[in-house]
Amino acid sequence: MASAQLQNFEPSVFEPNKFLQSRLESQSPLSSSSSASSSSSANNDKELQQGDQDQNQELEASVSDEPNEQTYRIEYKHPLEHVWTLWYLENDRTKHWKDMLNEITQIDSIETFWSLYYTIKTPSELKIGSDYYMFKQGIQPMWEDEANIKGGRWLFTVGKSSKDALDRIWLDILLMMVGESFEYASEICGAVVNIRAKSNKISVWTANGTNELAVLEIGFKLKTLLHLQSHNLQYQLHSDAMSKINSGVRSVYSL
Repeated sequence: MASAQLQNFEPSVFEPNKFLQSRLESQSPLSSSSSASSSSSANNDKELQQGDQDQNQELEASVSDEPNEQTYRIEYKHPLEHVWTLWYLENDRTKHWKDMLNEITQIDSIETFWSLYYTIKTPSELKIGSDYYMFKQGIQPMWEDEANIKGGRWLFTVGKSSKDALDRIWLDILLMMVGESFEYASEICGAVVNIRAKSNKISVWTANGTNELAVLEIGFKLKTLLHLQSHNLQYQLHSDAMSKINSGVRSVYSL
């Protein structure tokens, strides 16, 4: 399902655990019994062999019980430049918008990103009226947040018949954000996918709507890397969205 792949891990990460092997070698009685057997009688040989078997059985039993006493783990994570928070909203007309917003989890490494991605629904599987939000840690997914209020969003729609395209584009945007693929990555606040009855919407939020160079770089990169040549990308300021009543929000830039 993923349309982008991670680089291969270093081979050293997958080196076999040598702990049990060294434990067996250090406790094995075979080395001492070899010298004794050369100078002992046949009866002593049998006794030593029997003793070796008994000790080996005890050793195997202790090794098999080892994980129950203490677990030895090697944890190797690839940390992200920023910690990200995934939010989920499911429409409920009996609740206020803020009460419908739920924080799912924090994402701080490549491993946590993929473990989360493969255990939750893709956007195309969500109910109509649902949203996913993924924002940098500490940024609330709302216009009024201090990190967002002076910024805006690149917005485009994806047709209801394009479920695969919706999931692909959303995943690629997440990978571009956590992978710091933008030249002005510091301007990125987060991304949103809205599942609606007529058409689905995806948007990427930036911090400063007046930073024309950063806004356009992000827009062109989205258009190019996501292969959105057939889509119309519109950049809208959050301040305009907050002040609108019935009229649509004007676009500052269009690609």
